[in-house]
Amino acid sequence: MKLARMPDGSPEIFHTIQGEGRSIGMPTIFIRSSLCNLHCQWCDTAYTWNWEDTNFATESGTKYRREDQIITSTSGEIAKFVTSEFACSNFVFTGGEPLLQQRDWTTLMQEIQGICLGVPYHFEIETNGTLAPNKEFLESIHQLNVSPKLANSGVAEALRIKPDVLSQLAALKKADFKFVIETDADFAEMQQLVSDFGIRRDHVFLMPKANSIEELDANSGRVADFCKDHGFRFSDRLHIRLFGAKRGV
Repeated sequence: MKLARMPDGSPEIFHTIQGEGRSIGMPTIFIRSSLCNLHCQWCDTAYTWNWEDTNFATESGTKYRREDQIITSTSGEIAKFVTSEFACSNFVFTGGEPLLQQRDWTTLMQEIQGICLGVPYHFEIETNGTLAPNKEFLESIHQLNVSPKLANSGVAEALRIKPDVLSQLAALKKADFKFVIETDADFAEMQQLVSDFGIRRDHVFLMPKANSIEELDANSGRVADFCKDHGFRFSDRLHIRLFGAKRGV
């Protein structure tokens, strides 16, 4: 598996508090994969995809050496590490876009469960909604946190909106949808997607666009008001409030 590499050379696997969505506040082990099929301009994990030989633009403007940012591990190595290092049964697979490696995640879930038989593991994945999960993967995963990208991402609509995939995901009881919101145009675009794909309102989370506490505070009030007025759920970015905008937390 291709995982994000921490500055100390270790894979980006860490025990923290889930900061977003339905499981907010839960102690969780995050495993961050490298590689992504999109290039959002406000992405806070651009080190998983914005290589020096690409022409993608981000708000930070930082480019990364591919060789410095990727570490390869087997699913067996990862399963052994997480089950021996952390006393936690909640997992989130994130990225990048983790579904680029869905076969490996399926194997990893099976291996984790095989090491500790009887432990009630809970597996979640964070995905951008452009790649369809297969049957075997869906049988193992417990929760999909789907984050379709809006025009504010700077990504062309044809790349970020895949109607067949979103329709499939919207039909899953185990899928939530999270939208990054800043402007009135973002609200309108989100509502159109919810309507077009029949996404259930009680599975929609609106999250303020923010990579700092100051930006989070500035955008939270109006997003919360919109949720209150239109029946959507509000998602904070609790990890930013607790730890700041840094890696491995």
